[in-house]
Amino acid sequence: MGILTNDMTRLRREIGVLRSERRFLMRDLARGTKELKAGVAVMQAGFRDAHAEMAGNAKAGREAFVSSLRSTVSGMRKEFADDLAGARQAWFGRRM
Repeated sequence: MGILTNDMTRLRREIGVLRSERRFLMRDLARGTKELKAGVAVMQAGFRDAHAEMAGNAKAGREAFVSSLRSTVSGMRKEFADDLAGARQAWFGRRM
């Protein structure tokens, strides 16, 4: 065989090997993409669950704060009303 024939034979083998490697690479890329998509879906579900839990905790915290604030303000209003009644009684005397 001649040099050109040997080179063409070698080139044809290299092309076949490269095609085979490309096929394996494309299959691995497709498999990797599928695995990444599944991982991202699991991660997003975890984020949604964590967000829902945080929202519930924040709501409970706000409700507790508002409840405490209401009772505090109610107590302050009662003290102020009692103080005002005491001042009124001191200024005008006891009403009958």
